[in-house]
Amino acid sequence: MDLLSERIKAMSESATLAMAARAREMKQKGVDVIGLSLGEPDFKTPKHIQEGAKAAIDEQKYFAYPPVNGYLDLREAISEKFKRENHLNYTASQIVVSNGAKQSIANIFLALLNPGDEVIIYSPFWVSYSALVELAEGKCVFIKGALKDDFKASAAQLKAAITPKTKAVIFSSPCNPTGSVFSRGDLEAMASVLSAHPNIVVISDEIYELINFVGEHVSIGSIAGMQDRTVTVNGFAKGFAMTGWRVGYIGAPLWLAQAANKVQGQITSANCSIAQRAALTALTAPQQASKEMANAYYHRRALVYELLKEIPGIEANMPQGAFYFFPDVSSYFGKKDIKDSADLCLYLLEEAHVSLVSGEGFGEPNCLRLSYAASEDDLRTALERITNALKKLI
Repeated sequence: MDLLSERIKAMSESATLAMAARAREMKQKGVDVIGLSLGEPDFKTPKHIQEGAKAAIDEQKYFAYPPVNGYLDLREAISEKFKRENHLNYTASQIVVSNGAKQSIANIFLALLNPGDEVIIYSPFWVSYSALVELAEGKCVFIKGALKDDFKASAAQLKAAITPKTKAVIFSSPCNPTGSVFSRGDLEAMASVLSAHPNIVVISDEIYELINFVGEHVSIGSIAGMQDRTVTVNGFAKGFAMTGWRVGYIGAPLWLAQAANKVQGQITSANCSIAQRAALTALTAPQQASKEMANAYYHRRALVYELLKEIPGIEANMPQGAFYFFPDVSSYFGKKDIKDSADLCLYLLEEAHVSLVSGEGFGEPNCLRLSYAASEDDLRTALERITNALKKLI
């Protein structure tokens, strides 16, 4: 008897987590797999943030349920961060702290969408966007950016995609999986299109804000007329190497923040109390460790770019942020048993013992995602293995 809901049967498994699980299985069997599939910093959480968590435990004040939307002092610190760094004026009551940015986005879609409402998704996109829209019974409308344009869809594409059913637009900058960064000009052009459609909510995923190589991070909510209709999503996983702590947050119009808080109150309630104290330490202490990590990614990016350029048949651009390359590998399709990027990723896992992720789940089946959140030695070894394995297909 099949008792599963149609909702769960229709939901796709996370491509990144599926590949990581397969790589772990091989490692457990003793295979030397280099993992470049997960978007996870290889750095440990900075020591002072760890100490902040330990101090919170020693205080013995944080063992009870926190407020659903997060401790007030953390939300106040996030509000100050938004003002100081992003030129956004969200009060503490407009902040909701969640169990990672993924829950933040899920809360928004569940609070916002009715069946059939359309969400425009800039593509390539983070794999969970489409799954979460569909979970909320919305409809995905994709606008695709080409590699030659640094994978950034244009304002004209946005304008053409809007219909009377459009409820929201979502994008990430810096982008997962492409590393693209929307400039101020890009965002102003987007805002100009949206100015004619005041009921469309903008969801700006800025989780990679601190890993930005172009010098200026611009939040679309800071552009005139946009803040009152923008949800700014952020968190601590990437820039502070706090993936396992599971702390994300939003700044949103009050009505939407309250609705997201209502959703969260029925599903998980508050984020872990001690993780919140660690997050407060991360925000209020000097951020030298985050800058050092970003600098390391900057040097790794240059290394990987040079190595990718040497591989025949791979086309890659230079990403402007995050820690990913998203090269086009379609020249290898049709060689031996390789039909698509999923086949190529499986081939490279088995032949080169390097785990990567097919671009299909990100909206671009001609590409694959390579995370360079790994040591330089591992990156050199991985690219050498990939090069040798691909030579066997030519």
